[in-house]
Amino acid sequence: MRRPPPLIRQLRRDKRGATLMEFGLIVTPLCLFIMGVGDLGYQSYLRSVAQGVLDRAARSASVGTLNTTQIDAYIDSQMQAINSKNGTTSVTKKSYYNFSRVGKPEKITTDTAPLGTYNAGDCFEDSNGNGSYDTESGSTGLGGADDIVFYQVTVSMPRLFPMAKLLGWSATQTATANATIRNQPWSNQVTLPIICK
Repeated sequence: MRRPPPLIRQLRRDKRGATLMEFGLIVTPLCLFIMGVGDLGYQSYLRSVAQGVLDRAARSASVGTLNTTQIDAYIDSQMQAINSKNGTTSVTKKSYYNFSRVGKPEKITTDTAPLGTYNAGDCFEDSNGNGSYDTESGSTGLGGADDIVFYQVTVSMPRLFPMAKLLGWSATQTATANATIRNQPWSNQVTLPIICK
């Protein structure tokens, strides 16, 4: 049996560069993992900041110290540091008669067949005052005394790292914060009108 040439034997015994090869194999997945963790951590940070700002604004509104325009201005001013980095903030405020109505249709008070759905001849509580039955009963704005107000702040920002495209993610990350608070009873709550059509 022929022995390999001396150069081949020397290369077989040479262990220099093995570490470099091993590092080359793990560096790409490691970098992607670190960037992904950083990206998810930043999204959690955005959500925490938005939730803190929203909680302070909602509390001030519930005791009647801020009106709807002042709430928007307060949230915009508090989110300015984030929005200065090409971010955008949107605020939604909807008021409801009580907690059980949040995100639900207007209450049907007299129901005719087929039961459980609104149809001609049914009576309903017009909670948003528009004179027609709505599958989303909330009114825009802060409502009145003793009403429930649902607040939602959505923050959109460009991602920190360019790896989003490699993973098929959107180039923009979004964080949403919600708060539901009852207004203080500074006067009597308005009784909802019942409409029959």
